[in-house]
Amino acid sequence: MIRMNLRRGILSVFFFVVLLCNASTSSSEAITIKPRHLSLLKSALQRPSGEQSDLWKPMTDQGWSPCLDLEDPPSLPDKTNGYIQVFLDGGLNQQRMGICDAVAVAKILNATLVIPFLEVNPVWQDSSSFVDIFDVDHFIDSLKDDIRVVKELPEEYSWSTREYYATAVRETRVKTAPVHASAQWYVENVSPLLHSYGIAAISPFSHRLSFDHLPAEIQRLRCKVNFQALRFVPHITSLGDALVSRLRNPLWRSDKERKSVDHLGDMTNPHSRQEPGKFAVLHLRFDKDMAAHSACDFGGGKAEKLALAKYRQMIWQGRVLNSQFTDEELRSQGRCPLTPEEMGLLLAAFGFDNNTRLYLASHKVYGGEARISALRQVFPRMEDKRSLASSEERARIKGKASLLAALDYYVSMHSDVFISASPGNMHNALVGHRTFENLKTIRPNMALIGQLFLNKSITWVDFQQALGEGHVNRQGQIRLRKRKQSIYTYPAPDCMCHV
Repeated sequence: MIRMNLRRGILSVFFFVVLLCNASTSSSEAITIKPRHLSLLKSALQRPSGEQSDLWKPMTDQGWSPCLDLEDPPSLPDKTNGYIQVFLDGGLNQQRMGICDAVAVAKILNATLVIPFLEVNPVWQDSSSFVDIFDVDHFIDSLKDDIRVVKELPEEYSWSTREYYATAVRETRVKTAPVHASAQWYVENVSPLLHSYGIAAISPFSHRLSFDHLPAEIQRLRCKVNFQALRFVPHITSLGDALVSRLRNPLWRSDKERKSVDHLGDMTNPHSRQEPGKFAVLHLRFDKDMAAHSACDFGGGKAEKLALAKYRQMIWQGRVLNSQFTDEELRSQGRCPLTPEEMGLLLAAFGFDNNTRLYLASHKVYGGEARISALRQVFPRMEDKRSLASSEERARIKGKASLLAALDYYVSMHSDVFISASPGNMHNALVGHRTFENLKTIRPNMALIGQLFLNKSITWVDFQQALGEGHVNRQGQIRLRKRKQSIYTYPAPDCMCHV
């Protein structure tokens, strides 16, 4: 019976057709999506259960622990030099890093920080504010000994709004902050505005503070904000806890609901080595934005290339050009995001079997269910927000990209294993946060993986061996931050002490 189901599964992933909207018109283009690694896919679908080894073992003590508190912290000055406003663009995790930097800049300048303003991202179109995403009272209370934070400006500065700065050049706006600016740059260029006007609004502000040559107290403060002060609002954490509980207890569904997924019971193998209650999270950033920006070929033929080129022009209007590299060159350099099919093959080769409880953390997958089908065939117990939570439970986050990302972030932080399909802000934020907590996190070697997938004659055994050898030290081991690297991705040694 199992072998027959596997054959049907293999046949069912041969071809898919999905209608993708033309970027510039209302017409649709038929794009065929088919497996690009059919031989490996067949092997993955036929792999035996129970092939996992130590995948689920937690990280051992690596001799590093969080250290954020200073021995003798200086008391706050009786008065600050004025108010700092920042306007943050990007998605949730880029904004998260911007918030941490804003606190650091406020500390450097002895300024009062106004709760940061989150811009509406042109891709995600989510207008959620800081207080919609983060627990603002916890944020202020956590930082009360470090800086002063206010929810809004006093009446005398009420004119300093996003609209005010959008309509004309204003003397209180700082728009020339260089990327990775030094602390001295802020002292020399922003302090005078605070002394003259009592307020300074910095925009743009993403990635506007250096990761190097800063005092230890500033570095630790950035980590304190990121890992302690930024807590999601209660309805996100409550829903996240519910999802984690359901992932750890696969029998949570009612008998009636379980009947609809009885076919999964055929795949259950009592010899599986997955420990009870364990689950892994796959962060799959494979939306149209990512696919178009990469300029890689994802197997959809000329129609897909044309659709992505038009979308690239529409969104970035020439700022992101068609790549001068071939698809083979891009993949061998590890510059192409991994598809759902490729991530399924990766996880299967690492040793995750078809009983693995896998949570899919993603927004909109380019190609929809047709693109995900191969991954779902390899991991039939895969879950996501829609399968785990009712429409009523998801009502407050529906259509809100930042809140959806916050929920995925929360579930990811509570998983036993985390892996991401491509580097990016979500990947970087979670790698850093899970490193700080000493949690198992698989960091894909993108260049190696790209080269392996280019080898169309590679066998499943050789594929497994090469992946295993290439990821021995990429499963949560501490990596010390190097010059210019992000403190939010590599919190050691700035925010962690060797004990």
